Amino acid sequence: MDNVGKARTLAVLLPAALLGGAYVSQYGFGLFPCEMCWWQRYPHFAAIALGLVAFVAKPPRVWVALAGFAIITSGLIGGFHAGVEYHWWEGITACSKPQIGVDITDFAAAPLIRCDVAPWTLFGISLAGFNFLISTLGGAAVVALAAYRK
Repeated sequence: MDNVGKARTLAVLLPAALLGGAYVSQYGFGLFPCEMCWWQRYPHFAAIALGLVAFVAKPPRVWVALAGFAIITSGLIGGFHAGVEYHWWEGITACSKPQIGVDITDFAAAPLIRCDVAPWTLFGISLAGFNFLISTLGGAAVVALAAYRK
């Protein structure tokens, strides 16, 4: 397999694996996503689509590079989210601020998943932190393989 073929495959498999992990943690372990978690998923969906387009559209390097940039975008959102979870800076959404005036007797209301609390960590790294590490390093690899290697 040539470098473009490897990059196309990585551009599809990397975001698919990260989304798969997110859905396993959500439905298998009850770690429901907050608003910022969803923000990280959207670029991965786009990356999968762009990576698949790279298998059929010309020139494939352009589509793979776009997929790589989408993966990196998700990673950067994950880095911002991890910073909110670690309280390095404040979040920009309502899910990272204390809720005032919430009616706790309204059982029909959807539960608020906090953006500033990491529901799970491994070695002190949250899921958003792992997305940052994997997506930025892996996404950079996709872009490099697609754009710079002949």
